[in-house]
Amino acid sequence: MNHAAKTPRSSRFGGEGLDFGKILLEGRAFFALIAIVIIFSFLSPNYFALENFLTMASHVAIYGILAIGMLLVIINGGIDLSVGSTLGLSGVVAGFFMQGVTLNMLGVVVYPPVWVVVVLCCALGALIGLVNGILIARFRVPAFVATLGVMYVVRGFALLMTNGLTYNNLGGQADLGNTGFDWLGFDRLFNVPVGVLILVVIAVLCSLVLNRSAFGRWLYASGGNARAAELSGVPVKHVQISVYMLSGICAAIAGLILSSQLTSAGPTAGTSYELTAIAAVVIGGASLMGGTGNIRGTLLGAFVIGFLSDGLVIIGISSYWQTVFTGAVIVLAVLLNAIQYRRRVKRPAPTGGQLASSQGGGKA
Repeated sequence: MNHAAKTPRSSRFGGEGLDFGKILLEGRAFFALIAIVIIFSFLSPNYFALENFLTMASHVAIYGILAIGMLLVIINGGIDLSVGSTLGLSGVVAGFFMQGVTLNMLGVVVYPPVWVVVVLCCALGALIGLVNGILIARFRVPAFVATLGVMYVVRGFALLMTNGLTYNNLGGQADLGNTGFDWLGFDRLFNVPVGVLILVVIAVLCSLVLNRSAFGRWLYASGGNARAAELSGVPVKHVQISVYMLSGICAAIAGLILSSQLTSAGPTAGTSYELTAIAAVVIGGASLMGGTGNIRGTLLGAFVIGFLSDGLVIIGISSYWQTVFTGAVIVLAVLLNAIQYRRRVKRPAPTGGQLASSQGGGKA
């Protein structure tokens, strides 16, 4: 009788029981998204409309693509503050090519095909990521400092290319043969925005890499304990450089989609987007210490931020209050993140009775 009284309730029911606190913490992004949809649907009859959802999803696609690249870096135990600037420079480079490249020696203006512009911008993003990765992996510059410096350098190049101005009318003209760029931002396949489909493809590919490949195992191992992973034969430096290159490519793709949606490219585009990407990853349950995180949670975090921002616009909240609400959500997410991982570290020590029972063997 005394032993039964001391036995935890969970074990008496033949399992570990339901820890509602754990469920709420680990599923916070999902529950927050449901709450946002319910609240704003009540406040605005247009919020729950399918067309509005698709429009908001096209906005979220930019945050989501950025956040997926950021997730890979954070799982590795790093941070990438240059993604917002990379997004801006990618859009500027796309605008530069879509406006036409003048070849003075030949006296002609060349308009590269859209696919060439996309490939060049992705290569640019990979190059910026390579610089970040080499600084961090080879020269052991702290990730925060390295990516902060690259952020300013990249933003400076964007300003120099445009002289602070904006490339407009990127839709092009049919007689010049430079049309098609707006396909990324406006066209739909099966009534789904192309940007959302690109987000889905990137999410599926990255999920497969994380869960079904050796690179994914190396990434989690190096993020959890880089020294132990290196002693186990994991190419830690190669993994570090690779994730920063992938983050740069994701930022470049996001920049192309944003420029296409706006049909213009400015050197200040993407300012503070790196913080939004970090917030989406944290809201999704990843630890800033590295070693944990998944694509599903990160996408939920991106939708939480995107749906909240668009919902505040729909109900007519001042842009100043939008900043306050968004910041409050980020702070709350970081707080819950800290609580979640503190709960994992601080496990209750076994009592004397439990210790004796465990030492007594597995007999019934």
